[in-house]
Amino acid sequence: MEEFFDLELMFRLAGVVQNGLLAAAILGLVAGVLGPLIVLRRMAFAVHGTAELGFTGAAAALLLVGTGIEYGAIAGAVVAAALLGVLGGRSGERDSVIGVVLSFGLGVGVLLLWLYPGRASNKLGLFVGQIVSVDASTVVVFAVCGVLVLSVLALVYRPLLFASVDPAVAAARGVPVGALAPLFAVLVGITTALGVQVVGVLLVLALLVTPAAAASRVTSSPLLATVLSVIFAETAVLGGIMLSLVPGAPPSPFVTTISFLIYLVCRAVAYRRDRPRTGLGPPPGTLDPIASPVR
Repeated sequence: MEEFFDLELMFRLAGVVQNGLLAAAILGLVAGVLGPLIVLRRMAFAVHGTAELGFTGAAAALLLVGTGIEYGAIAGAVVAAALLGVLGGRSGERDSVIGVVLSFGLGVGVLLLWLYPGRASNKLGLFVGQIVSVDASTVVVFAVCGVLVLSVLALVYRPLLFASVDPAVAAARGVPVGALAPLFAVLVGITTALGVQVVGVLLVLALLVTPAAAASRVTSSPLLATVLSVIFAETAVLGGIMLSLVPGAPPSPFVTTISFLIYLVCRAVAYRRDRPRTGLGPPPGTLDPIASPVR
């Protein structure tokens, strides 16, 4: 057990994967900012569906080029996001559209991996992350995508938040709800694609949904929920990578465990806070529209 938590060795190995840590920090920031909106818009299943076509794009890049899986993942995730935004415009059919896209992406991705003649470790990395393979050029891709996503989000945040809280009223007041939905889906798709490189396609929800879900348990303020979501996401992804270094294990199990523990702690805090106040205030785990800056 002492060898498992050898701090000296851990920090020495951290220098080897410093590019991976930088990329993970960028991912944690972007995922933390988007997360509360994903939870508010009930898009957790959509994130999973987007990740499947991100996986398909990464598998295609691995088969055709042998490298550059981040570019393939981004292309696949953006295509998935566009499909979900266009085909799943009606809330009543959104889940069925996501299920169709998810199964299609996973099936094609498995076929592409089967055709890939390279090492099995490269195939496994798409499912659980490939933090060791992150180099300086990958960090640049993460940084450019992060700036792009956050810049676009800053421009549309207020109307997007309004449309997320009450889409009917937002539409009545002239907010372009129909245009914001696919735009936000593309932003989520880009971020999901970045998560494929760090935690893998199967566990990307641990960064895009769980930290925000935890934050929403302890606050009804959208601003504070975003701040807490970023802190939780950074803690999970950076802490998970550091803990995985000494045993040489994939970081995804550690990232998801830390994220889940944070969620449990937040649920416990919310339970203790709200138990003597039954019937007062907004339901636990929801963002309060009254606390929203949108008027």
